[in-house]
Amino acid sequence: MPAGNRPVMMVPHMDEIARLVGDPSRATMLDALMDGRAWTGRELARVAHVTPPTASEHLQRLVGGALLRVVPQGRHRYYKLASAEVAQALEALMFLAPRPSSLQAVRIDPEMRRARTCYDHLAGELGVAIADALLGRAAISFGPDGATLTASGSALFHDLEIEVETGKRALCRPCVDWSERRFHHAGRAGAALSRHAFDRGWLSRKAATRAVVVTETGVAALREAFDIEWR
Repeated sequence: MPAGNRPVMMVPHMDEIARLVGDPSRATMLDALMDGRAWTGRELARVAHVTPPTASEHLQRLVGGALLRVVPQGRHRYYKLASAEVAQALEALMFLAPRPSSLQAVRIDPEMRRARTCYDHLAGELGVAIADALLGRAAISFGPDGATLTASGSALFHDLEIEVETGKRALCRPCVDWSERRFHHAGRAGAALSRHAFDRGWLSRKAATRAVVVTETGVAALREAFDIEWR
């Protein structure tokens, strides 16, 4: 067997991925999983308004298509997006494709437009405002080849006690925001900033949605850290 007897992972073709994402029920599940958390099959069934057996069939197809992965936890099985690259592709589709009618109410939700998670980083008006603040301070730079966390940015993250995890994933990259039609800040640095904001109580999650709320602590922190006047 090649590659040190490791199994060869089957990668689905583009047409197969299109069929997986194109189903309204599966699209709704994928949208819910864009909050970066792990969901049970029953939770995803409720979100998609399908029965648990039907949800199980959809989830098996999404796992088989390498869009989701299973996270066993005791007797339970949780589902997450397979990777940050899958989340990036889904966000790009949200920017390009007409929105399915089953998702329309979520898409135009003003709370989602205001502030939400995009997998493991921040999006909406909040995400764009933070990206603009980082750009204004020359902490990051966006270019034709991607994005860079500058020396000034590394110093800023150090001062704010934001710890960026190591890994093969891009340190910093621009991500097109589907509601703002501008870039927000993604990559390991963007994920670290988002994680820091939740850990410090700057943000709280809205139930059953990707929308987030900036707390009073967060309003003060955004002003102090990034000169953002959040109302």
